[in-house]
Amino acid sequence: MSNVNLGFQVLPKVSGDLKSYEVVDRAIEVVANSGVSYEVGPMETVMEGDLNELLEIVKKAQDACIAAGASEVMTHVKIHYRPDGGVTIDEKIGKYRD
Repeated sequence: MSNVNLGFQVLPKVSGDLKSYEVVDRAIEVVANSGVSYEVGPMETVMEGDLNELLEIVKKAQDACIAAGASEVMTHVKIHYRPDGGVTIDEKIGKYRD
């Protein structure tokens, strides 16, 4: 399968003194440690790579949220797939970078 872009947002349910940003940081650490190309945005993280690998990373990110103290996690996923050549983050936002 060609490279895809997968954007995802985790929305952890937290209580007490636990802050949701701290839990989201654990999910982003999973992505950062995965070795795939990615960009963190204010509303979601976008990764580039093989769809099956990226979906496994999303699962691990959800597990990291639970391990960090969230009682549950709602995850929104968007996938951009193009069978003839793949999709890159740079083709979408490269012109906006310095």
